[in-house]
Amino acid sequence: MIQLFKMAFRDLVRNKRRSFFSSLALGMGLALLLMMASVIAGEYKGAFDNSIKLQTGHLQIRAQSYDDTKTSLAWKDLIENPDEVTAQIAALAPVKAATPRLFASGILNKGDDSTGVRVIGIDPISPANEPFRQGMVSGNFLTADDREGIVVGRPLADKLGLQENDPVTVMVNTSNGDLDQQTFIVRGVYTTGTPGYDQNTIFMPLAKTQTIARAEDHASIIFVLLKDGEQTDAVASAIQTKLYDTKTYMQLNQLLVETEGFARSYISIIYLIVLGVTATVIVNTLIMSVFERTREIGILSAIGMKSWRIMLLFFIESSMLAIGGILIGWVIGALLVYYNTNVGFYIGNMGITGMLIGERIYGHFIPSDWVNLSGLAFIITLLAALYPALLASRMEPVEALRGGGK
Repeated sequence: MIQLFKMAFRDLVRNKRRSFFSSLALGMGLALLLMMASVIAGEYKGAFDNSIKLQTGHLQIRAQSYDDTKTSLAWKDLIENPDEVTAQIAALAPVKAATPRLFASGILNKGDDSTGVRVIGIDPISPANEPFRQGMVSGNFLTADDREGIVVGRPLADKLGLQENDPVTVMVNTSNGDLDQQTFIVRGVYTTGTPGYDQNTIFMPLAKTQTIARAEDHASIIFVLLKDGEQTDAVASAIQTKLYDTKTYMQLNQLLVETEGFARSYISIIYLIVLGVTATVIVNTLIMSVFERTREIGILSAIGMKSWRIMLLFFIESSMLAIGGILIGWVIGALLVYYNTNVGFYIGNMGITGMLIGERIYGHFIPSDWVNLSGLAFIITLLAALYPALLASRMEPVEALRGGGK
């Protein structure tokens, strides 16, 4: 067996340039796949993280009849005395933050321009609002006793030309089905780096939202963040009651979960195609090697080397090319993944709805992806060696010697 390895190594070194470029082709294909896997993992991790911190929390407590697709303000669909419910949940050790929020649909007007918005009433001092507080790009964040202030997202501000201290009119649907409107002052502009969220979301203090929406002492949900997301199911079970529903972030992000599953299935086909294309380079290299070494193969057969050992010789050569390609792929892939993880790719506002995709996609390193893709590259390279190996093993010694002598 050691002799076969020596022969395989000698045959590859005989044409260093061809062997190197064969491994390089495989390495570049593998590096591309490692980067793709990093981008996909990072995109969905970012979408989940954005959804949890901005929209769903780890948990939501809501009335059993509440339907968030309708933004209902009917009292039967809201949580009564939300401060009491919030205090009970916040007292639990795993809970990082719990805060009531009231959602309402509305229209924001400035001069002749208007746009539909989602009004969210919040408790400004809650730690759950830290992403918005830290994301202020101009002006100031809200205070709990502010009765005239709102903050708007940067895409919305850019669209309507809004600045700090600008007066705007906000029309809001109320719990009795009417519309109420009031003039507000833009206290500041925020960004979360998620255009799909920022472009239609405005915030005002919870007390003011309850007043204008005729939903006094009611909230749409209790937004809960945990210290450790792994405890989500355990905490959900502990606070589940017959009066309210408790939803986990996985239940609230079904579209994202299903999309991720579909995307991973689809991308697996892309992986096979890319590796299949790069494997053809290996096939080419080995076939050329077979025809260049016809006489040598004939001599090996003539002195009694079995066909299976000749096949094994080519499989060993293929394995060496694969290992070299994988090592090259790891080096190039590590550089690409490092860049993607730390710098990311700016995509701006892609107009994606239903998922909170940030304006910049960062990679995410998953060791299992590297193991699986490297193993897949190795297996496909071995399969690519099957035809050249069979071609060499089926050569008749006499014909091979004659062919090699011409």
